[in-house]
Amino acid sequence: QVQLVESGGGLAQAGGSLRLSCAASGRTFSNYAMGWFRQAPGKEREFVAAVSWSGSSTYYAESVKGRFTISRDNAKNTVYLQMNSLKPEDTAVYYCAARGRYGLTSYAQHYDYWGQGTQVTVSS
Repeated sequence: QVQLVESGGGLAQAGGSLRLSCAASGRTFSNYAMGWFRQAPGKEREFVAAVSWSGSSTYYAESVKGRFTISRDNAKNTVYLQMNSLKPEDTAVYYCAARGRYGLTSYAQHYDYWGQGTQVTVSS
């Protein structure tokens, strides 16, 4: 089992920045690729970004490419999502997820463990 706890959400103005963190505990964190997803009210959960176990490979949704950066610190068992140039349409609950298999993927069903989510609200 892997337990994931997100933090860092809150209210930001359009054009502003937030940094989300996801702390992992349980099994060896560096064995897992990590991803961030989000879900806005009335919408399906959507992929945001993923990072390989080593941190050397990343993958982004087109909607956040160039604005968001995913990274990880395996010594701290933590994955981050730096969000810059925020837009009102970025408003959602953000979830981190762990995948215990090789390869990066945008499919939620390919992830094994999920956090409880953190709310991000961007005002115009």
